[in-house]
Amino acid sequence: MSRFAVALEHAWEAARRGRGGVPTDFRIEAYLGHGGPARVVVRGRVLDDPPLSEAVEGEGVGAALRRTLRGFLTDELPGVPLRVEVGGASAEVVSDAEGYFVARLAAVDLTAPWTDGTVTLAAAYRGLESAPPAPVRVRVPAPGARFGVVSDIDDTVLQTGVQRAGLMLRQTLTGSALTRTPFPGAAALYRDLADDDTNPFFYVSSSPWNLHAFLVAFLEHRGFPLGPVLLRDLLGAGGGREPKHGRIREALTTHPDLPFVLIGDSGERDPQVYADVVREFPDRILAVYIREVRLDPGDGRVEAVTDALDHDVPFVLAADSDAVRRHAESIGLLRARG
Repeated sequence: MSRFAVALEHAWEAARRGRGGVPTDFRIEAYLGHGGPARVVVRGRVLDDPPLSEAVEGEGVGAALRRTLRGFLTDELPGVPLRVEVGGASAEVVSDAEGYFVARLAAVDLTAPWTDGTVTLAAAYRGLESAPPAPVRVRVPAPGARFGVVSDIDDTVLQTGVQRAGLMLRQTLTGSALTRTPFPGAAALYRDLADDDTNPFFYVSSSPWNLHAFLVAFLEHRGFPLGPVLLRDLLGAGGGREPKHGRIREALTTHPDLPFVLIGDSGERDPQVYADVVREFPDRILAVYIREVRLDPGDGRVEAVTDALDHDVPFVLAADSDAVRRHAESIGLLRARG
């Protein structure tokens, strides 16, 4: 999927190179942010494209395919001066070569579970004097939050088939937020871990930022607790390209008073990445859950990681959502149900 997306974006970049003038479809796309007493983090991208259409019930494969391709064939705008305002604080940033921006603010007036803010054009850009502000939502942990949850997406909550390249590519291109399938029991498990939206969720994936709108719509449609969806840029080296470990570290350092639960799958590098996080933050991780999705569960990769881990943190290889639930109940992560 990554190779396909990179090739697609490279081809599009070559086709549109040299374009200039006043943007005709200027748009600030603000991603879901997060924040607490330490700071607020807001990400987004500036594009010269109309917004993507929303998925509708009964639409054909062609409509879904066109929407997905449009999400990758973007006309990003570099060097755009922006002002981000959240919780009584503001910061000025400039979009990078791929149109991404990251703002870090010391906000003082935050409300849980969400605080609303805006991202606006801070000065004239290529003849454009003003533009509609973009709303941004910032996830703020409630005062009674007991822990946060960092969860992978592909093959952890969303059935993707990462180890079957053809299947994954077909599903990514032709599926929509309404047709893609979650793992059985995952949404109910996550809602119980969120405890009425008290405990915050952070979704961290190696999927490209181009899929942010799709993934947020999928989570909302399937009833998962909403939280920042932290993805990556497949091409650039700026604000959108942080490694997965760095995005998890950001969640932990931005919310220093919360311990965390890590949930991923055995298909790629989640076990190793999470083991590294446990080593870096041994007193902050309550448990690690790895959904078993390997084509060859006997390959020993996950076991090698857990055997090398010398910290007393539960590292559970789980067959399904029920196995995660049973262990989470046994260590008190889930409240007793009446």
